[in-house]
Amino acid sequence: MTILLTVLGIALFAVGLMVSIAWHELGHLSTAKLFGIRVPQYMVGFGPTVWSRNKGETEYGIKAIPMGGYIRMIGMFPPGEDGRIEARSTSPWRGMIEDARSAAFEELKPGDENRLFYTRKPWKRVIVMFAGPFMNLVLAVAIFLGVSMSFGFATQTTQVAGVQQCVISQSEDRDKCRKGDPVSPAQAAGLKKGDKIVAFNGAPVADWSELSNHIRETIGPATITVVRDGRQQVLKATLAKNMVAKKDAQGQVVPGKYIAAGYLGFAAQTEIQPLSFGDSVNRMGDMIENSVDSIVALPSKIPDLWNAAFSDGERKADSPVGVVGAARISGEVLNLDVPTQSIIATFLMLLATFNLSLFLFNMLPLLPLDGGHIAGALWESVRRSIAKVFRRPDPGPFDVAKLMPVAYVVAGIFICFTLLVLVADIVNPVKIS
Repeated sequence: MTILLTVLGIALFAVGLMVSIAWHELGHLSTAKLFGIRVPQYMVGFGPTVWSRNKGETEYGIKAIPMGGYIRMIGMFPPGEDGRIEARSTSPWRGMIEDARSAAFEELKPGDENRLFYTRKPWKRVIVMFAGPFMNLVLAVAIFLGVSMSFGFATQTTQVAGVQQCVISQSEDRDKCRKGDPVSPAQAAGLKKGDKIVAFNGAPVADWSELSNHIRETIGPATITVVRDGRQQVLKATLAKNMVAKKDAQGQVVPGKYIAAGYLGFAAQTEIQPLSFGDSVNRMGDMIENSVDSIVALPSKIPDLWNAAFSDGERKADSPVGVVGAARISGEVLNLDVPTQSIIATFLMLLATFNLSLFLFNMLPLLPLDGGHIAGALWESVRRSIAKVFRRPDPGPFDVAKLMPVAYVVAGIFICFTLLVLVADIVNPVKIS
């Protein structure tokens, strides 16, 4: 049964991956057609074609390897300075430029002269190239808000799940009391499992975050109002000074960092709670911020990835994960011993995270990514605006094809990184707890 669920999870992720790619390419296709650019091909996947169908002037199809997709637009690059689109050069770098230019006009037909991508105004080209990643962003936000507002997330509440018997510094790697450890303030005050804390020092508390802040800010006497067996009781406690986990500006625990603060000594009950629209948007913002930080930090994670793939290095929980790793995680999700709702929510969040990563990654201003073409169109717009202001001749379209050697280098780096992640995902995968 475990193997069957794992295979099912991987298959479901593959379907979600294909849908996400098709959705991305649909953004490019729809806007390209809107602006009159001819699109000969719309393909999901790479490699041999499994299925295709011609409709109008476009061939729609699915290829064997679900690792990406593309649409082919006529005239992605302008002709060379001599007006020719086909030429040969003994220089390997120049050859790359000419090959790219030639491919852009490969299927040029009579009447296509006014349907070329490069002849469109820069703002139209920006829209066409941005539309693909934007579709992934829309899908990520829609999934995230749907899960957040209908199902929710594990949230700490003000209900007591357990009482710590003694005071133990959270920086110590232990959870059992030793001789000489002082009794915890919660134990001394008579706090019990199941109590719901409704006020601290007479001030009502709405949630765990507010209560936690009050506790951390207090060292010494305090009153704790609880609801026990349907009745309110006021307990008196003397909060101790202890080393507790540090929190960031968003209230999230900073791993490995501790500060001296007030300590009561109990565990908060965790419940799955739907979030409001406002809270969901804020949490989505945090998710985007964390994803951006993760992309910026990718180069610094290469040594750990290498050690995890080719030596006995630990594969950290925040290690980059590729398509294979994400598929394995998806298979593990279906084997979790949790309610079906939680499995569905976790799988959907995995898909949302993947789409958000697609958006952010494609927005990098590097060819051959969409962001590289956007940067080229924006630079062309700036050049033409400057020429207009100073009454200079129109410099014409920016020749993105001249950047193709750089694009090949960038693509090579991406391929090497992808292979490293692939090896790590196979021999030392990230596992969910």
